[in-house]
Amino acid sequence: MYPNTSLFIDAKWVPATGGGTIPVLNPATEDVIGTVAKSTKADLDRALAAAEKGFKAWRKVSAYERAKILRKAADLLRAGADETARIMTLEQGKPVAEAKMEVLAGADVIDWFADEGRRAYGRVIPSRLDGVYQLVIKEPVGPVAAFTPWNFPINQAVRKVSAALASGCSVILKGPEDTPASCAALVRAYAEAGVPPGVLGLVYGDPAEISDYLIASPVIRKISFTGSTAIGKHLAALAGRHMKRATMELGGHAPAIVFEDADPELALKVLATQKFRNAGQVCVSPTRFLVHESHYQGFVDGFVAHAKSLKVGNGLEPDTKMGPLAHGRRVEAMEGLVADAKKRGANIRTGGERVGNRGYFFAPTVITDLPLESRLMNEEPFGPLALVRPFKTFDEAITEANRLPYGLAAYAYTRSTRNATAVADALESGMVSINHHGLALIETPFGGVKDSGYGSEGGSEAMEPYLVTKFVSQA
Repeated sequence: MYPNTSLFIDAKWVPATGGGTIPVLNPATEDVIGTVAKSTKADLDRALAAAEKGFKAWRKVSAYERAKILRKAADLLRAGADETARIMTLEQGKPVAEAKMEVLAGADVIDWFADEGRRAYGRVIPSRLDGVYQLVIKEPVGPVAAFTPWNFPINQAVRKVSAALASGCSVILKGPEDTPASCAALVRAYAEAGVPPGVLGLVYGDPAEISDYLIASPVIRKISFTGSTAIGKHLAALAGRHMKRATMELGGHAPAIVFEDADPELALKVLATQKFRNAGQVCVSPTRFLVHESHYQGFVDGFVAHAKSLKVGNGLEPDTKMGPLAHGRRVEAMEGLVADAKKRGANIRTGGERVGNRGYFFAPTVITDLPLESRLMNEEPFGPLALVRPFKTFDEAITEANRLPYGLAAYAYTRSTRNATAVADALESGMVSINHHGLALIETPFGGVKDSGYGSEGGSEAMEPYLVTKFVSQA
């Protein structure tokens, strides 16, 4: 019922050299459900040679023809959405309805980049001399190495791969070992749509070994990484050492401010729903809830009620609202953060513990009275932990919102246009959503500032890192 995952190199699904594999677990049961091939350096060399060859051919394919292939890939991904969603739930844990939404959204991403690739315009600069043409030409940067995480195995990969392909680049995708089969289903859609040999590769294995090897290769001209800030800084340093372009979408610890003049019911409904989506394993998940003291008690009570109402269970069961964490390491991380909070006098209003003794389930958790020096107020939880603090003044809320080195996403709720304008200006964040949850639409920029990274994986800005500018002056 679950497919073992091979490497995809030069248009062929192949085992790793030597036959090495990594077990894949179902996080709802802890059972081994399959394997994924573990790349060797010989496999990476084959993937690099294929990507170099594929780039030379793909860059010559017109943007219009590339768009046709991408649109076909989107249709194929949609056609297999039910099966791919089931596979994703088996290996990642999220409710199957959420998984299917991710697959269908991935198809929309491919469509969007297919069109955007046809609009990678250059320009003509008026010359100072008669008979001289000054042309600005956009060209693909070259073979790309893309590194994607397990929390959204299609959503994260599809942005990188589609932007690269639409730009005329080849790409080697280092997929997530915890959730390999749904990522492979995405690659299969591109391949069956007609992406030529070598243009798209898929490898798995030891993340540090693969990243070090690919980034150092002279074949690779750009990298794109989604993951933790610590690893992102390491990969960015490697990229800089070899003068490689890099896009970094890193960690966050998103503040959500509920002002005195907010609609408290709207704020509670949207924020509580978004907090526990994908068991809180979302980089833009609201995590630090800063609530004006006039709404604080009602907000906490409502959040606790919502958390208690969620059915936690196997994502394949239709009434499940929150699945397990992706692996045992996340459970250990949650337990460590909660233990630190308790030690420092925090109040666990609900949850705070593992659910059951089989599977990586952790209860939706609401915590108050957290001191600023606690780990939870400084480290991204990346799990179903909601941290609620009261505030009195605008400046107090902004100071706390901007206190950390993260700057990926931020949220605010207010009925005042003046407040909305002021908070949008004051928040140090790459993305700000006010009075709704309006982030991650493919046509809008997606990226952070400060330790949350740089570059964008959405909007027209997402194409720029995959294109180089060439100036041609012709008499």
